[in-house]
Amino acid sequence: MISPVQSGTLSGIEARGVQVEVSPIRGLPGFDVVGLPEAAVRESRVRVQAALMNAGYALPEQRFVVNLAPADLRKTGSAFDLAIAIALLAQCGMCAPNKLAETLIIGELSLDGHLRPVRGLLPQLRGAQARGLAAAIVPDGDSAWSELVAGMEVRCAAHLREVVAFLGAEGQLALPPRLGAPTDDDGADLCDVRGQHGAKRALEIAAAGNHNLLMIGPPGTGKTMLARRLPGILPLPERHEALEIATIASAAGFISPSARRQRRPFRAPHHSCSDAALVGGGDPIRPGEVTLAHRGVLFLDELPEFRRNALESLRPVMEAGLAEVVRVRDRAVMPANPLIVAAMNPCPCGYHGHKKRICRCGPDRIDSYRARISGPLLDRFDLHVALPAIDVEQLECREPLEDSVQVRARVIAARDYAGLRVASERKKHGADRRTPQQRLADALEPEARSLLHRAMQKLQLSLRAYDKVLRVSRTLADLEQSEIVRPDHVAEAVQYRLLDRPEPPARARVPAVATSR
Repeated sequence: MISPVQSGTLSGIEARGVQVEVSPIRGLPGFDVVGLPEAAVRESRVRVQAALMNAGYALPEQRFVVNLAPADLRKTGSAFDLAIAIALLAQCGMCAPNKLAETLIIGELSLDGHLRPVRGLLPQLRGAQARGLAAAIVPDGDSAWSELVAGMEVRCAAHLREVVAFLGAEGQLALPPRLGAPTDDDGADLCDVRGQHGAKRALEIAAAGNHNLLMIGPPGTGKTMLARRLPGILPLPERHEALEIATIASAAGFISPSARRQRRPFRAPHHSCSDAALVGGGDPIRPGEVTLAHRGVLFLDELPEFRRNALESLRPVMEAGLAEVVRVRDRAVMPANPLIVAAMNPCPCGYHGHKKRICRCGPDRIDSYRARISGPLLDRFDLHVALPAIDVEQLECREPLEDSVQVRARVIAARDYAGLRVASERKKHGADRRTPQQRLADALEPEARSLLHRAMQKLQLSLRAYDKVLRVSRTLADLEQSEIVRPDHVAEAVQYRLLDRPEPPARARVPAVATSR
């Protein structure tokens, strides 16, 4: 029997190796596909037969069995077409079996033998490289993804005949073309937002310390504009982060090379999405919005309008940074560590606490509206920020404002300082047995610690909120490149616990946040 052809299947964003074996058996002419294939894989039998015939290859009048090993792993997708065709031709002596044991073969066949792009090529290439394969043959339409894998010989083919000629040393396949330099400019700049200095300050803090942010304000105050400009003030992703982002995009089926942009991803799912669409799931398992926004920003607009089960499914993800999807026959663990930004109105009509508009909602209706978001979920937002209505005079102001580049420079400086500070502490203390929370608390000045304890008692903060205040205070100190956390840092961090106030929220106006100093 000829050496098996190397291919692969996806589970979530993880590629798993599959070997395509072919053997003749007794029976009517044709072939069967075994090895737990799903519908798209079973239908490959028809596509492959038509593609072979139209490409000029006539299989002998014999029956074959095509085994996809390991047999207990479920096979999904149309990426096995090319591997099955090559395995059949090699078994029949119409294709040289050169380098089949060390070459990944991926591609969907059209009925005339042309190759079509497939979902998840980038994780397939990275998985093959991890398994020790040295080369790959992929569809020409996937060349944009192929360029992102270094240290692997990737060849691009447009037709089945080209692959057969290449394996027989009778022709050459093209290398992936070099694409232009990626860009990070999408036209959304922070200087477009007039007013809302307090919200801009919170946005900078969120970017510097990777803190989840909840914005509360009436319609038209700029919540969505601010959220869409958050990726522009985040540091550009490093090489390994960019590759991770592109791998997730490829596994989700994005075939556009726009995923190569250096700017971090921004995802804004509609509030009608299900928990599977938000966290991941389906059959086969695919990444959800929280994974597609990994290393970027996940924006949840109209937060109370999301389904309760969808929001509650976010709680373990926000804690662990991983989305774990478990099914009867499969299990996938996908990275999910975005910066989560949410926006909501203060009441159903949107005008509770407004300076000029009258709210038509009663206290019970407001309480019921805000109760759609559970306390444990609110606890996981580090920053609660109120956005007041903007006056026309502020919109017409011609005073130049800070752009995203200036704010990003401060964010990068704060992150760099935090990295140096952590490295210095490790070098100074060696094997430090203190918990992260203890290390944060030890950096507080005595007055700052006293202020935090009083806030804990007066606002009745939970232990998780206490940890959030500590982390935000540390970020504020890093923005000023201060080794010590001062009382003013703690005071500013405490004011961002807007929804932790003990008074009933429906009876009080939503207070405005303080602007930056």
